Amino acid sequence: MNKIDDKPLLRVEKLKKYFTKRLSVIQKRSRIVRAVEDVSFSIYPKCTFGIVGESGCGKTTLLRCIFQVVKLTSGNIFFEGENLAELSRNELRDKRKNMQMVFQNPFISLNPRMSVLNIVSEPLRTHTEINFEEIRQRVLILLDQVGLEKDHLYRYPHEFSGGQLQRIAIARALSLKPKFLALDEPTSALDVSVQAQIITLLRDIQEELDLTYLFISHNLTMVHHISDFISVMYLGKIVESGLADEVFHQPQHPYTQVLLSSTPSLSAQYRKDRIITKGSVPDASNPPSGCAYHPRCQHAMDICGKIDPELLIIGDHHQAACHLVNS
Repeated sequence: MNKIDDKPLLRVEKLKKYFTKRLSVIQKRSRIVRAVEDVSFSIYPKCTFGIVGESGCGKTTLLRCIFQVVKLTSGNIFFEGENLAELSRNELRDKRKNMQMVFQNPFISLNPRMSVLNIVSEPLRTHTEINFEEIRQRVLILLDQVGLEKDHLYRYPHEFSGGQLQRIAIARALSLKPKFLALDEPTSALDVSVQAQIITLLRDIQEELDLTYLFISHNLTMVHHISDFISVMYLGKIVESGLADEVFHQPQHPYTQVLLSSTPSLSAQYRKDRIITKGSVPDASNPPSGCAYHPRCQHAMDICGKIDPELLIIGDHHQAACHLVNS
């Protein structure tokens, strides 16, 4: 892992993304959905930055903003020192050669009518002018890197298991030799035993190719296994952030503690210590006043419903936004 004072490969500054939600077609009433609210972080070369949170917390929207799939409401995203929001379409296309994504469900992210050769080589055919034989040799190397055989080259997605399909998706993402991979819940659609294999594969590839990862998941334990740094998101905001070991072993925000306690375990201690939170994630178009988590928090105080706590430093590199921590 590189030092934290190295120059970041990716830097997100005060990112906001709002959508308009129509409430009534007849009366033309609408509300603003604050999907991502004032999010900032830095990802350092050859490191893994994990973002964890429940469904609906804004993780995928954040990822779409980073890749400029949706336009930012405000804020900046710097990759290798360049502000992605200010790049032209052609400049952004060139920059994306170094920024690739692995999606959540390989069963729907891969074209069922294309062979493995065509799937993995598609970025090469789009962004380079190398000939067919060079492409074929490059794909064979990629398949070997992800643990697949050359016999798989001309097979189709329906002939593979979920874990093999995700390996194919990883091979495709690696085809242009990127510096940065965004992994959007890459193991959530897979069996538990296969999840461990994919995580091991990703770590081996990262070490071999000096890659930088952004790993998104709802599973804090999974994120801890692969990440150097972790940020916890709730309703569009980062509520805790820091070194992976600190966030996992010394969680400061009540929401992080709930995520950690919800990790399945067969031990009696787990059943005894598990924190049962109230309700579900609120509607981002009508968030609670004060701290957005306070209606579900087991430690909520009067101030929590009135004032939204700031994300303050509580250690060398540890931050949390909670009145309990900041008092």
